[in-house]
Amino acid sequence: MALSATIYKANLAVSDMDRGYYASHQLTLAQHPSETVERMMLRLAAFALNASETLQFSRGLSADDEPELWQKSYAEDIELWVELGEPDEKRLKKACSRADKVVLYSYGGRASEVWWPQLENKLARLDKLSVFRVEPATLAELVAICQRSMQLSATIQDGQLWLADETSNVLVEPLRLK
Repeated sequence: MALSATIYKANLAVSDMDRGYYASHQLTLAQHPSETVERMMLRLAAFALNASETLQFSRGLSADDEPELWQKSYAEDIELWVELGEPDEKRLKKACSRADKVVLYSYGGRASEVWWPQLENKLARLDKLSVFRVEPATLAELVAICQRSMQLSATIQDGQLWLADETSNVLVEPLRLK
């Protein structure tokens, strides 16, 4: 019997002072059976960091040719491609050829520290690509505020995200690698 996704709901109020974007989003996150809570909460944080009226979750782990999040124009052109983890060079090149801008959030802890030096020089020429690393301690704090139904506020200033629920505040400070 196949396992089904676990559904989470999040009401997310975004105040992005860096971009002047202020909006509320009613989000449904489907946690794939093979996905960790850390990864799912990083998807939520990535949404907050890149929020727009047209940003949406894709089929993610269920589709090899889609990112975790994307923003498409009305003509269906991909304006923003958001990836998580430590993908290979081929996948990132393909993303850069399909999208106007590609953002990668690496989160694998020690695996990320080994992965990046191996690809750094190969990815240097991809002008559309931005790469960030999120520390394992930050992911643990995000997991602590995870609930099946969440009321969250996201405040972004100077590249820092403060994600807060009724009782906790989590600082998500992605380290820019590229």
